Amino acid sequence: MFLLDTDIIIYSLKNDKKVIDNFHRYRHDPKVISVVTYGELIYGAEKSERRTENLAKIHRMAEIFPVIDISKPIMDTFGAVKADLERKGNMVDDFDLMIASTAMTMGYCIVTNNLKHYCLIPGIDCVNWLK
Repeated sequence: MFLLDTDIIIYSLKNDKKVIDNFHRYRHDPKVISVVTYGELIYGAEKSERRTENLAKIHRMAEIFPVIDISKPIMDTFGAVKADLERKGNMVDDFDLMIASTAMTMGYCIVTNNLKHYCLIPGIDCVNWLK
């Protein structure tokens, strides 16, 4: 199961060839997004020049890919991982950490181009569809 990060959705909306090819390659594999990604995409659409068109795209995308809500078990993972990272002197943006915690709790692989942040998190399964 793939958890699609915000940047991968944006690349797909921009028709990036590598990302689109990977969507085709993994067309039979289940894909989901975090409610955090959904919120980031809504924010981007709201401030864009083509607000109505972009909001429609995001709403359609949320019909195609199930949106995973933040739950108490996900937040338990978030708190434990954030504390562990801080002890090691590593900081990860809270939204990225919530997405990572969702993947870890649910046993999903994150699809992202943002390996810089996610690679700091021990035990996270990530793949980059832009490579």
